[in-house]
Amino acid sequence: MKKGIVLKLFLLTILLCMLILATIYIGQTVFFKQYYATQKVNDIKTSIESFKKEYLKAGENVQAIKRLEQDFYQEHSTWITTLNSAGNIKYTDDFSVKIHSDASLNKNLANRDITIPLYSFIGLEDLERVKFNLGQGKRIMIDGVMKDDTVVPAILTNRNRNLGLENTLLSEELYGNITETEPSPAGGLQIYLTGKIKKLQLPAGSVRSTIYTNRVFIEQIKQFQANLLFKDNYNGHAKTMDYEQNDINYKILIRPIKDANGETSYIFAMTSLQPIDEAVQMLEDYYVYLIIFVLLLIVLASFYYSKKIAKPLLQINDTTSKIADLDFSETIPVRSKDEIGALSHNINRLSTTLHSHINQLQEDIEKEKQLEHTRKEFISGVSHELKTPLSILKSCISILEDGVAKDKKDYYFNAMAKEVDKMDMLIVDMLELAKFESGTYKMEMDVFYIDQVIEHICEQLALDIANKQLHVHKHLSGTKVVANQHRIEQVITNFITNAIRYTPKNKNIWISTIEEQDRVKVSVENNGAPIAEEHLEKIWDRFYRGDTSRGRSEGSTGLGLAISKNILELHGVAYGVTNTEYGVLFYFYLNKKE
Repeated sequence: MKKGIVLKLFLLTILLCMLILATIYIGQTVFFKQYYATQKVNDIKTSIESFKKEYLKAGENVQAIKRLEQDFYQEHSTWITTLNSAGNIKYTDDFSVKIHSDASLNKNLANRDITIPLYSFIGLEDLERVKFNLGQGKRIMIDGVMKDDTVVPAILTNRNRNLGLENTLLSEELYGNITETEPSPAGGLQIYLTGKIKKLQLPAGSVRSTIYTNRVFIEQIKQFQANLLFKDNYNGHAKTMDYEQNDINYKILIRPIKDANGETSYIFAMTSLQPIDEAVQMLEDYYVYLIIFVLLLIVLASFYYSKKIAKPLLQINDTTSKIADLDFSETIPVRSKDEIGALSHNINRLSTTLHSHINQLQEDIEKEKQLEHTRKEFISGVSHELKTPLSILKSCISILEDGVAKDKKDYYFNAMAKEVDKMDMLIVDMLELAKFESGTYKMEMDVFYIDQVIEHICEQLALDIANKQLHVHKHLSGTKVVANQHRIEQVITNFITNAIRYTPKNKNIWISTIEEQDRVKVSVENNGAPIAEEHLEKIWDRFYRGDTSRGRSEGSTGLGLAISKNILELHGVAYGVTNTEYGVLFYFYLNKKE
């Protein structure tokens, strides 16, 4: 049994750990890479929208726009800039050459200053090589195209041909697709200009100089410019493109934007996905060590299961087998607070509960037997109580029918009337007792002074007290109580009547109320013979009389104390009877009015 459990736990652990490893591996090497790229692109798209709003707010404030681009790069590690309608980077005066053109066939280009950005032709690292040939006053020739009144140069040369700067992408498109008189697909014309250099502007400590050093970013801007001028029309279209170079993946995002003058510009952003590629590669190497660690963990876990889980399960199995045979003598030791400990505790509680219920069932069976015995006694008592008055009635009727003792006719009629009254009293008490025991009777509560009720009952019973020459001692307090006044009067009347009935002539009865914190104790004590200890509990039963020698001549139905018991239980108060030094004491409690 133990080996079977350990083997199952061992196999389950292996499968679970390998499944977790496989899930993590696939998630981190396949899905996570795609998730990271998608999430990063979505974040950048959202940030570009914010950049776009701030850019429009900045207007022509070049410094504010440069700060926006710098902050964007620092926050997202993403290069970003803005391009004009011809695909040139805006605000590149810090890395440009200004040329004054000569006379030209195109009147719009004659005798005007033209600023040509240099990032399309040369990087900062090669600047010293051509710096001399770009000095002020040098003659220069330009081959390019015209786009929206903007000169887009493809080749810059001088007369000595010792300056040869070329935007390869534009020149290939220019000389491969366009003649001098043929319009370009972007709506521009091929141009040829000559002129003199007026000013050479080079970056010196500018925050924008970093853009010029990123040749990958610059090359993608040049590619976009070539496509914009000769192939595609990007107006009104946002694009997201993939680009790979030197095994490094990039995402390029292009968003068109219109300024306050209605001119179209472009937000151009590029981000590298190299960090996630490096992270995934590190994870793949890391998994070699992780698998070794997990296999070691599996061995240790299986050992733990065999010691900590299998052993308690075997103990649980042995104990439950005994419980199934109704042997509740053994309990399971609870050594932990986990699920097995909770299971052990629940089985112990189940064992205790079953044992208790079985004992309770046996007690209930005994009570049922006793109840059946009581029921038989009740029927016997009722039969006996009704049999005597019926016999007397039958005898009196026979005498009257036979005409015997005609002179005592009134006597026999009075005797029959007394027996009918006793039978009526018995039936009323039986009906009242049945009403209380039905469980449906609701006790309505009143507020009254308990001393006034006791005084009133003593006045009603004054004749009975005087006939036996009894001495009643009352110690009462004027306390308000909460109870059903009529029913409490019935209980007190029964207690005092019993005291009068069983107190010898010229003896004493004590009636008192004792106040406690939130209740009052009402007690009735009388001189007389004590009640046997074995009869103290039974005295509340119906038709029970402690003194069996007393007959019906006492005027009792045997139901008074049973009715009082039910009334007090419906009030939810404590009550009882006890033998004292002088005789017998009946008592009960009532709640005080707050």
